[in-house]
Amino acid sequence: MIMKKLLILLLVMIGAPSMAQKMEGVVTYDRTQDYVKIMSRMTFLSLDQKERMKATNKNYSSRPTQMVLYFNEDQSLYTNESEYWRSENGQWSYRNSDYIIRRDFKQETKSDVIEMLGRTYLIDDSLKTPQWKILNQLKDIAGHICMKAETEDPIKQQKVVAWFAQDIPVSAGPEQYFGLPGLILELDLNDGDAVVTASKIEMRDVSKELTATKKIKGKKIKTADYDKLIKDHIQTSTKAQENPYWTIRY
Repeated sequence: MIMKKLLILLLVMIGAPSMAQKMEGVVTYDRTQDYVKIMSRMTFLSLDQKERMKATNKNYSSRPTQMVLYFNEDQSLYTNESEYWRSENGQWSYRNSDYIIRRDFKQETKSDVIEMLGRTYLIDDSLKTPQWKILNQLKDIAGHICMKAETEDPIKQQKVVAWFAQDIPVSAGPEQYFGLPGLILELDLNDGDAVVTASKIEMRDVSKELTATKKIKGKKIKTADYDKLIKDHIQTSTKAQENPYWTIRY
């Protein structure tokens, strides 16, 4: 009886470190855009405009943009992995627009830095969780079995599909999406127009990255102001028969 109790105590002691292990790490994502599909939706563009867009974008479509997400149970930080995007042959490069997405799930707040429309905006506001519909479909992403969920972006009028890993029970995700019972490892915007997929997941201490701050100047606005800027820009560009996504993120 004593031996049995000692064995149980030993098992509990062995299991305690893993049970107490903090759920935190960093995910590297590959973000790709299908410019042909995106242009096909813009029926208001002339054939000449589409041909010019195709010629411009062909140099930037072969290599994905790499993004990183630092996360723990309470916070997340999503941003560009590097300041510059470069083509595989090194002939083409450009500076990535500022895109820093912070989430504090415990305090239910957001603090974003988004460069668009020719300037930088600082968006500090409360969090509003997307209305997700969880579906009974599974998919393997980076070695994790993920479940499917869907929502909509009412501003850009995009269908959003997310795949989340329940074995990493944190609410974080790429771009501006979160709020599922597991880490989002893939996002599909508008049936493949843009796809963000996890290529590497490393569980480690990320407290340094999550607490690091970079002073950036910009115009302070709220989420409602940001949404209105996006909506008005899309409407104005469409009316002028111009591609709205030259200056905003798809």
